[in-house]
Amino acid sequence: MSWQSYITSILGSNFVQKAAIHGLDGSTWATSPGFAVTPDEAKALAKASTDPSGLYSGIFLQGTKYTFVRQDERSTYGRKGSDSGCVIVKTKQAILIGVYEAGVQAGNCNTVVEKMADYLISVGY
Repeated sequence: MSWQSYITSILGSNFVQKAAIHGLDGSTWATSPGFAVTPDEAKALAKASTDPSGLYSGIFLQGTKYTFVRQDERSTYGRKGSDSGCVIVKTKQAILIGVYEAGVQAGNCNTVVEKMADYLISVGY
């Protein structure tokens, strides 16, 4: 299965409008059309999984600022306004990024991206 097919699967849920998979070094493995998280943004997100202090001023995805909401042992959550947000999930070798927009509940987006991360972890990624 190609990395792009994982993005297609995530987007197929209709709970995630934009998605990307990046290596922990910031390299792009796959991304949804028109969603270009920079390598520096991806590296900052990977680093923040162990030290979120760099996110207190905001989570940046494709230059768009999301307010840092919270972080647990592997996931980071952000919001933009009252009806959109993001989830970033770290696996052993990558970060998965999902963005939801108006009309989608944050929990639905989070579940889709976290389940894909669970699968990738189970197969060694």
